Amino acid sequence: MGSYDDGAEALTGLRNRLEDGLAHLGLTKTQLAARAGLGRTTVHAAFQAGGCVPSAATVATLARALNLSEEELLELRRTSTDEAVAVHGGYEGPGKPIAEWNPHDLEVHPAGTSAPVGSDERSERALSGYVVRGHDQVLAAVVRRAAEGRSGMLVLVGSSSTGKTRACWEAIRPLAAKGWRLWHPYDPTRAEAVHTGLEQVRPHTVVWLNEAQHYLGDPQAGEPIAAALNSLLAGSDRRPVLILGTLWPDYADEYAALPHPSAPDPHSMARELLAGRTLTVPDAFDKEALRAATAHARNGDQLLADALTRTRAHGRVTQDLAGAPELLRRYEHGTPASRAVLEATMDARRLGVGLHLPQAFLTDAASDYFTDHDYDRLTEDWAEAAFADLARPVHGKQAPLHRANPRPPRRPLGTVRLAAMPVPATGPVYRLADYLEQHGRAERRRSCPPASFWHAAHSHLTHPDDLANLASAAQKRCRLQWAECLWHRAADVGHPDALGNLAEMREEAGDREHAETLYRQAADASHPYALTRLAEMREEVGDWEGAETFARQAADAGQRRTLTGLASMREEAGDREGAEALYRQAADAGQPDALGNLAWMREKAGDREGAEAFALQAADAGHPFTLGNLAWAREEAGDRESAEALALQAADAGHPVTLTRLAEMREKTGDRESAEALALQAADAGHPVTLTRLAEMREKTGDRESAEALYRHAADAGHPDARIRLAWMREEAGDREGAETLYRQAADVGQPDALGNLAWMREKAGDGESAEAFALQAADAGHPDALDNLVRAREKAGDRKGAETLARQAADAGHADALGNLAWMREKAGDRKGAETLARQAADAGHADALGNLAWMREKAGDRESAETLARQAADAGHRRALTFLARMREETGDGEGAEAFAWQAADAGQSNALTLLTRMREEAGDLESAEALARQAADAGHSPGHLMKRWAHGLEPDGSPTPPWS
Repeated sequence: MGSYDDGAEALTGLRNRLEDGLAHLGLTKTQLAARAGLGRTTVHAAFQAGGCVPSAATVATLARALNLSEEELLELRRTSTDEAVAVHGGYEGPGKPIAEWNPHDLEVHPAGTSAPVGSDERSERALSGYVVRGHDQVLAAVVRRAAEGRSGMLVLVGSSSTGKTRACWEAIRPLAAKGWRLWHPYDPTRAEAVHTGLEQVRPHTVVWLNEAQHYLGDPQAGEPIAAALNSLLAGSDRRPVLILGTLWPDYADEYAALPHPSAPDPHSMARELLAGRTLTVPDAFDKEALRAATAHARNGDQLLADALTRTRAHGRVTQDLAGAPELLRRYEHGTPASRAVLEATMDARRLGVGLHLPQAFLTDAASDYFTDHDYDRLTEDWAEAAFADLARPVHGKQAPLHRANPRPPRRPLGTVRLAAMPVPATGPVYRLADYLEQHGRAERRRSCPPASFWHAAHSHLTHPDDLANLASAAQKRCRLQWAECLWHRAADVGHPDALGNLAEMREEAGDREHAETLYRQAADASHPYALTRLAEMREEVGDWEGAETFARQAADAGQRRTLTGLASMREEAGDREGAEALYRQAADAGQPDALGNLAWMREKAGDREGAEAFALQAADAGHPFTLGNLAWAREEAGDRESAEALALQAADAGHPVTLTRLAEMREKTGDRESAEALALQAADAGHPVTLTRLAEMREKTGDRESAEALYRHAADAGHPDARIRLAWMREEAGDREGAETLYRQAADVGQPDALGNLAWMREKAGDGESAEAFALQAADAGHPDALDNLVRAREKAGDRKGAETLARQAADAGHADALGNLAWMREKAGDRKGAETLARQAADAGHADALGNLAWMREKAGDRESAETLARQAADAGHRRALTFLARMREETGDGEGAEAFAWQAADAGQSNALTLLTRMREEAGDLESAEALARQAADAGHSPGHLMKRWAHGLEPDGSPTPPWS
């Protein structure tokens, strides 16, 4: 391709190529727009001389529609906007040019045998040819947008060795020619490196966050790092930057999970950062990827050819290339000593111990993993031999357990320490291979470590987080005495929550005196929640002075709600004067809801002026609903003038719902004129829903004319639901044309259910084709019920072919529920064969519940054999509740072993109630021994049927091991 001297010439060349392609195909621009799926205005603008440069997405789409070279046209566009100019010179930010990086230094797994002797091993370790898969297209688009000047971020989520890091590396390689740099923060630790270096990042930099849990999951720095990354993406002064990362699914789920309302939210910033910026990488190659890999192999890629001989059946090519099968073989067929050490290591990692595990800990922990037979035959050097065996590499790539050399922490002078320095482990430390770690998480998820594991942890581990994580794990598995021992060790080495958790355990055990002592120690160690709990405990025994002292200390430490809670307790006890004093203190400490409580106390005491003053102060502090509460109370007391004045003040303070409720109260008393005036005031305050609510009240009383007028006012004020209500009324009045106009208007302002109503109107009018079109539009806009309604209507009308055709269209559009619902209807009508066919189609389209529902119906009808067959199919298709259903069926037929197997599968799939159900059934049948055994196993796996746990919560360990001597 010829080069262009300036942007104007390149843009002219771009448009000439588009004109040539258009002429070659004999298309008009309107026909091209339809063919490309673009708007006519967009297409005309792309061809218009003197117009703006079309976007890269538009150019790429037009190139494909005209059968032109996408790469050539995009290069012309880049030249026209000076995007091909590389960044050179004067760069002082972190990182180095992408071209200078070796992929193995970025943690891309090598795929071949060791490099030749005497070679640069890191640079010469092999990589297989790269197979492009579905996720690579999305990743490439993010990189392309960054090259065009828009900052972006994408985190690939997938299991170990699925090709996440390699995909990121392949995606950024085109940026090397544009002068981009790459920064891989990892020294002295990943979290510290990014925490201290992010401010220095400059434009045209890739921030490489491989294994992003080491950044976002850091106990101290994780949330500040997430916030800083968000700021980097949102800022314009350093644009463009590209942030790429990888995560395992467990970590992605942990960061995305919403906490319980009463629990802390440790990952709020990480959740916000990752929202809409993660992409799943599948574990296995699909058929298309396997065909591409085969083509690479035929063209001489020996690494892929070798891997395909073992993986063609299951598609786990990347794992094979990374050595996973050999790692697994070494674990499964290793010596008893090697296997014991590996299992102790797996348990440590899955229960929260850090990457680098002390050899002394692993050696002592392993002793109870041996059978008696194997333990009796151990030699004195068994541990040395086991570690040497496990350090042998697999095909020169990885070792099951390799000696690690953690970097010593280094911090720039004058920087803030992220955490207290833990005491380093003495002696060698080891790291488990990633694939075996993940395999252990899956295989050993139901296993509780033996006593030697907990004893070794207590004796050898020194990091506060490791000890705290193991203490929590022991607590969940009802190893309460081990939990207390480990919490004590965690407290000794400075974990901030350890003393508080110990105090909670003592309190739950009924030892309030010891609990209060521990809370006091925790408070002395600056644990603010301990002060709150001490205040509550003093209050509970009537020590008001002590409670108040602790509450004030908690407020000073940032727990301001402690004062409010204490005030509430005083108020409930009848000490109004004491309560008011505490509410005042809470308000002074920055707790604005305390002002609301003060206002309400004054109102109840008859001091209306004082109540209003406190309510206004609360509104100024961001709590205007106090004014609303007073307004409603005054209205109910008959003081309408005062109520209306307070409602207007609340609306002015940002709480217009007060006017809504006041309007409704007036309407119910028959004062329609006043109600309407208040509703109009609410609409003026930006709350038109008041008019709609009032219109609904008028409609129910039969005053349709007044209701319609109010709906029109609400629609004019911007309330979208009002148009739909008006459309219903027009339709009921026979004005179908007016109704359709209003439905269209509602759809245009973002009301997808309006499209569903339009579809239903057209269906009733006999225009089935138009009805389908509107229903599909509604479904695409997030309102799939429209399709379901049409399917049901056609089925009931006897048009079974039409119903089935539409249900399949819905499934193709991503709404497989329609097929499932149709299967349900066929089953009820007695067409069992048709129902099964449709249910299987629904399951294939992603709606496994359809098979489960059918199984339930068959069981109700007495056909248990067919029910079990369908339930098995549903479980295979991913319907987890089907496993619980199967467990119950097997238990009812006396197959206890089969029931238990299905219950465990259900629990592993997240249906932990299956174990509780099975335990209860055994208990109700009088089989207490079996019930208790099952409950113990469930507790070891983290699924605790609570009604049985109290039997062994204290005293001997659940497995019968003796009480630790130091507890």
